Amino acid sequence: MSLSPEAIATLKKITTATITTILLKKGLRNVWLRGSRPLRPGQERLVGPAFTLRFVPAREDLATPESWSKPISTRTAIEAMPAGCIAVVDAMGITDAGIFGDILCARMAKRGVTALVTDGVVRDLEGVLGTGLPVWCDGAAAPPSVAGLTFVNWGEPIGCGGVAVFPDDVIVADQDGAVLIPQAFLELILTEGPEQEAMEGWIVNEVNNGAELPGLYPMNAETKARYAASKTKK
Repeated sequence: MSLSPEAIATLKKITTATITTILLKKGLRNVWLRGSRPLRPGQERLVGPAFTLRFVPAREDLATPESWSKPISTRTAIEAMPAGCIAVVDAMGITDAGIFGDILCARMAKRGVTALVTDGVVRDLEGVLGTGLPVWCDGAAAPPSVAGLTFVNWGEPIGCGGVAVFPDDVIVADQDGAVLIPQAFLELILTEGPEQEAMEGWIVNEVNNGAELPGLYPMNAETKARYAASKTKK
């Protein structure tokens, strides 16, 4: 799946908070990836299709430094990542083994990967930050991935931060964390997201002008009429 430049530009203007609210109204409550926080403060909102990777618990005969040279490895997976994707990694919430370090993140940046999102941690923190690759994760740890995890595959459904992520689902990540948009709901977000942002911007302006919350947020009939009138004046 490829996202059009227009879709990406629209989604970059829609907060993850707004996306979760719209999806909640459609019955989707579990779309926020727990443990995925921006590694760099002030990171801009980013958008991309999910490229999934999966770890399972470490097994001593498989999780070895030698495994890094095998056909099924994080190194091979990175070479399969298309430009513009967001790598979403199921690290099972393990926080004492870094799944990627500076060298792997540098290669991802070189390939044009938009961001790395994981419920695990990275290692070589200073070096990872130096690559410029935007990362959402649960912190940093010195030990390598094989100290706590076994890499098993990429390009398949995973669970990341307690959320089911399928390849090419859309990921939006900002200061509130990373949120999944199922493919079937992308058009809904593209349609309703900008209007929700505009409406909430108008509400904030009303609050700044001294308006009280009851009847304003959520809007009653009178407030809805005033909001509709304000749009016709533009």
